[in-house]
Amino acid sequence: MSASLGFRSPISRSETTSPHPVRPVFDTELLRTYMKKLLQTTLQHAVWSSDRDQVKSWMKDIKERVKDRMIEIQPTGIKYIVLVQISENLNQGGRADMISHWEDGDACIHELFYNESVICTCIALAVRSSS
Repeated sequence: MSASLGFRSPISRSETTSPHPVRPVFDTELLRTYMKKLLQTTLQHAVWSSDRDQVKSWMKDIKERVKDRMIEIQPTGIKYIVLVQISENLNQGGRADMISHWEDGDACIHELFYNESVICTCIALAVRSSS
């Protein structure tokens, strides 16, 4: 019926090699290992400061380095989002969890770091682009 109305795919099925294009899959373990080491080395001796510029500098450095590593792991076909939060550790305890709904192949990597003075949560999202 669709052929009689003039609806046709510009590419016949015989011309394609696969009905589904190969979509990139992000290697979460490579990034998780990197994030854990990055937070440890960046914040291991960090001391909370009311100087907002210092805290912003730590967050920006972590965000940029995680994003750059994500691009190294999978340079194309993925959109990246990196969220970093640093707060003062007042021995208040805490917990960070994330529940999300993703398509197969999308990834959410979460890493938590704390010392006697600061608590840092870093969340990295790798979402396949629709191209």
